[in-house]
Amino acid sequence: MNIVITYSLLNNFTEIVHFYTTRQGGISVGNYTSFNLSPFSGDDPEHFTQNQQILCDKLGIDSEKLIIPFQTHDTEIREIDEAFFQLSTHEKAEYLYGVDALITQLPKVCIGVTTADCVPLTYFDPVQKVIAVAHAGWRGTYARIAEKTVNILIDKFNCNPSNIRIVIGPSISVEVYEVGKELVENFENAGFDLSEILKIQNNAYFLNLWKANQQLVEKVGILSEHIEIVGICTFTEYERFFSARRLGIKSGRMLSGIMLTDGK
Repeated sequence: MNIVITYSLLNNFTEIVHFYTTRQGGISVGNYTSFNLSPFSGDDPEHFTQNQQILCDKLGIDSEKLIIPFQTHDTEIREIDEAFFQLSTHEKAEYLYGVDALITQLPKVCIGVTTADCVPLTYFDPVQKVIAVAHAGWRGTYARIAEKTVNILIDKFNCNPSNIRIVIGPSISVEVYEVGKELVENFENAGFDLSEILKIQNNAYFLNLWKANQQLVEKVGILSEHIEIVGICTFTEYERFFSARRLGIKSGRMLSGIMLTDGK
């Protein structure tokens, strides 16, 4: 049973473990069937806790080293460092609340974002040995979280953008992501190139979040050959992946995660 997917762009780097989970291999039921990893979508706590343990066992880490933020479709980005692990449980929850991107240089710490149609982005700089993840629905994409994450990698971690690899993971595709005209105008006014991200069919507007996020990171120096768009639509393949548009908000979430190995 294939509970995780890996990406061709990152598969040759032995210093990281990366993945995107599927719906299969867990114990959750109903709209959470079966491998829901999110503690924030209404699932039975016993179920998502056991699912997280299944993943941690596969990764070979303790459950406290799996870091999942409470996402709010904003652009807050937090670093997971040694000081984070000195916080109390309550303080950790506060630190992770309202956070849609994580960055770390710590080995054997898995950072991840949960999604069910929104775009997960996975970052790795093999030179500075730093990893990041970001969650970008239309709000996060519009607010440029993908670009802002790159800028923090450059400014705080001394990354050269030409070294950073980025994967745009499974999420809703342009073929089915219908949006209103007002949202399209907002993206145009924000400087997005509509010729690449907009499809008009039968007087309906369809938005390409994959290309929109690619535009953002290329503008800050990420090389096109260092960007992988996986091209898997969660809405279309809802039996394999969670899709909030198919199942509703009260449903499961996949996890897009990455971890630095300990170098041994």
